[in-house]
Amino acid sequence: MADPSQLGLDFEQPIYQLQLQLELREKEADLTAEGEDELRRLRRELADLTRKIYSNLTPWETVKVARHKNRPQTADYITMVFEEFVELHGDRRFGDDRALITGFAKLGKYKVLLVGHKKGRNYKERSECFFGCAHPEGYRKALAKMRMADKFGLPIICLIDTPGAYPGLGAEERGQAQAIAENLFEMSRLRTPIVCVVIGEGGSGGALGIGIGDTVAMMEHAYYSVISPEGCAGILWKSHEFAEQAANSLRFTSRDLLEFKIVDHVIEEPLGGAHRQPHQAAARLRQFLLKTLREWEPVERTTLVQRRYEKFRRMGVFLESPPAGAGSADQPTTGQNSSGPSAGNSAGNGQLGGPQPASTRPASGRGR
Repeated sequence: MADPSQLGLDFEQPIYQLQLQLELREKEADLTAEGEDELRRLRRELADLTRKIYSNLTPWETVKVARHKNRPQTADYITMVFEEFVELHGDRRFGDDRALITGFAKLGKYKVLLVGHKKGRNYKERSECFFGCAHPEGYRKALAKMRMADKFGLPIICLIDTPGAYPGLGAEERGQAQAIAENLFEMSRLRTPIVCVVIGEGGSGGALGIGIGDTVAMMEHAYYSVISPEGCAGILWKSHEFAEQAANSLRFTSRDLLEFKIVDHVIEEPLGGAHRQPHQAAARLRQFLLKTLREWEPVERTTLVQRRYEKFRRMGVFLESPPAGAGSADQPTTGQNSSGPSAGNSAGNGQLGGPQPASTRPASGRGR
């Protein structure tokens, strides 16, 4: 029998302990009526405990769930959600980035272009695809295929699951920032429906590089942020030890981003997370995608592009007060800003929690 301390995430230990008790009872032969009642009671307790824990996850615990080793990835959803997938390779400039998968597929009655990050399951796979961190050739590959989908009027579906774009020297030399910026610009002008779903991690520009869509959604226990908690802690406090404090202040959970109108929809995950019931999670994702494509199908292409433009222009709006001395003292002096992938701070939250940064910037200096 496995030790509960060796299973799952740290906050899941009570769930695994109760689950082991249930498994032991189920293995008993010739259960009496009282034994059957005990089994039903344990099953109810397990469901209630799982629901209680997962409905009260902290932001740092959400990050752990999003990174769970058994969480469904793009390759899993290709098998469980789509049919007749045909992968397309290469950017016609440098090479084929394995961190980004592109290809044609069928979803119900729709022929679509699928773009998604690939992380890999074991160390060999993860090394080959750089743990889901795409290079410039990956973003150029994705854009080339998106332009082809636009040419043939095929909807585009983007599955986002990356800690960020690859930060290596070679990627920077080949124009990482330019590749991502070009994707943002061109995706905003494509005359075909684009649906983006954050299925796990949504880190920084690596996520935004395929994240401009008419509908942007998240799985319930995913996160979408301008920077990873470890990256934020490393910049502000020079140590990854404060990653939890950074996570609590970044406001990047699905609940926060829905409130800030950064995302349009949150896809509810099965009880205990997608890693416990991947097929049920895939069924819910499929249902959402079909519903969304039906909604965008009758929209005129010119209207589609205009709505997409207006959607992203509404993000990150500040309410500012007049300059000091320019107005009455009774006028409001504070504002509120939206937060999410394009803003690093939370609404109404002036400073990140935890210890003060090791160094401070002038008030007029540019933020990261």
